[in-house]
Amino acid sequence: MNAGRVALISGVSGGLGGAVTRAFPRAGFTVVGVARGAGNYVSADLTRPEGARAAVDEALRQAGRVDVLVHLMGGFAGGQPVEATDDATWQRMLDLNLNAAFYLCRAVLPAMKAAGRGRILTVGSRTGVEAAANFAAYGVSKAALIALTRTLALEGREHGITANVVLPSTIDTPANRAAMPQADATRWVKPEAIADLLVWLASDEAGEINGAVIPIYGRA
Repeated sequence: MNAGRVALISGVSGGLGGAVTRAFPRAGFTVVGVARGAGNYVSADLTRPEGARAAVDEALRQAGRVDVLVHLMGGFAGGQPVEATDDATWQRMLDLNLNAAFYLCRAVLPAMKAAGRGRILTVGSRTGVEAAANFAAYGVSKAALIALTRTLALEGREHGITANVVLPSTIDTPANRAAMPQADATRWVKPEAIADLLVWLASDEAGEINGAVIPIYGRA
């Protein structure tokens, strides 16, 4: 059913990227991946408007269309109270977790509107709805991503475009296991579970789901 449809996936070199880029082709999608300087994928700096435009242009050149945008890109930094959070950390979290999403969504919308359909899927964080002390920059950037996605859902619905955001808790990745060796990683959410959810949200069966903020917490 998804044969011929194209998914543009950002952040493919991150901890979640591998599972997602395996799941979408299995479901019949053609994948165009984006990462900064990563292998066979489209290389683009999505924290800059021109980088996002170039990524979308290259996807359209390669595949002729973009039916689904799966925005995985993000980052984590912080660990200090507000008064100790430096400008660089604050700006980095906004760039990685909010601005890149804004630039990429803005760049892909004209093609989706011209086609009369589209799916926009973003990956936020539990912290976006459950604030955590000492993580203001990260939490605020993820909360803003939720607001952006819900706005896209409202603006896109008359054009056949849906937008939804999924909110993982801690994802079971090698990087997170290395960073938190004493934690019980069996309680974390598996990347494959997130990937399967994203594939379903990209499908025709999920066409009535729009503006949803979907938790996927595992047992964390």
